[in-house]
Amino acid sequence: MDLFSALLIALVAGWALRMHDQRTRIALLGRHLKGLQIERLMETLTQGYTRAIHEASEARQIQVLESFAQAEHTVAAQAQSLADALQRESMQATRMSTLPVHIPYAERFLPVPTRDFRALLRIHADGLRRTADNEEGWDAKTRAYHLSAELYLLQHSCHWFCKSRSVADARLMLRHQVTHQKVLDSVSGATRAAYRQWLQGTDRETP
Repeated sequence: MDLFSALLIALVAGWALRMHDQRTRIALLGRHLKGLQIERLMETLTQGYTRAIHEASEARQIQVLESFAQAEHTVAAQAQSLADALQRESMQATRMSTLPVHIPYAERFLPVPTRDFRALLRIHADGLRRTADNEEGWDAKTRAYHLSAELYLLQHSCHWFCKSRSVADARLMLRHQVTHQKVLDSVSGATRAAYRQWLQGTDRETP
């Protein structure tokens, strides 16, 4: 077998493994998202916030923003349900590589840094709950700004788990015209601190 043929076979095999690994992750997350409406609620809220900003008067802006209180609490509760459901999965199934690109099953067979997706979902659920409950006492506009960032970061994490960090970064920019760093800077301080601990591998993991 010549070198070209060997490389071609290796590329095809690598592509097949990557697709299988990603489909497995998508299926796992999809099972737990089934019956939840997190994506629809996220779209409702982000589009509603944008509409509110374009209202002519500040009083009308606040009125529109306050009309989304129920949706905010619902998406926070559903994020908690998702985090609780993932706790039943094994560490092996929820490990994710911190490498920027996807290497099939790297977190299982290669000495690469990994993190636990279950712990990350707990961070998101806590952040959304705190923001929806407005524990910081923000005004309506500030709360909407931070809650949007919390939702974007949750979406980024789900894409990272299913695909890769670089794909998640690209989708965040494509869909919302914002960088991962900007989103991280825009979430609540408690979420940002917990997220950074998770990135550094100093969070408390679930066995």
